[in-house]
Amino acid sequence: MNKLIIECDEEGFDASLLERYGAEDIETDVPLVAEIVFTDEAGIRKLNAETRGKDAVTDVLSYPNLDGIFQKPVRKADFPFDADEDGNLFLGSIVICRERAAQQAEEYGHSLRRELYYLAVHGLCHLLGYDHETDADKAKMRAREEAVLAAMDVSRGAENAQEKEG
Repeated sequence: MNKLIIECDEEGFDASLLERYGAEDIETDVPLVAEIVFTDEAGIRKLNAETRGKDAVTDVLSYPNLDGIFQKPVRKADFPFDADEDGNLFLGSIVICRERAAQQAEEYGHSLRRELYYLAVHGLCHLLGYDHETDADKAKMRAREEAVLAAMDVSRGAENAQEKEG
């Protein structure tokens, strides 16, 4: 059973990496589905204003569908009305601003690929109940992000090694 299914039509974004490693440590009895959508600055600004009341461009927005799943087993029986026609549970949607990701990649000195995967993993963490409101929460979320990125071989260290080899 594939634990995680990523629905994403963005050309050049290999969702299978996130599918393979994004929910590796999640205990579940049902496949989980997340949607990733890419947009431009105008699109994400509009979404941010409409859904969060913030009239500003941001890099990623997450819209979780399931409540109370942070570091808990995800059981189909606990969410009987959230399963799709195939029996999968919908975790939620992640919206990434490609332009902002490119700006941040340049600012942080790493590739656009690394930044896009980082934002996807960050968004997935939010769908799984992680947050960064407190320093303790931020540390937990950051540790999970780095662990998933390392497993995907797109961590900062792995990317730098690949760039040096290439």
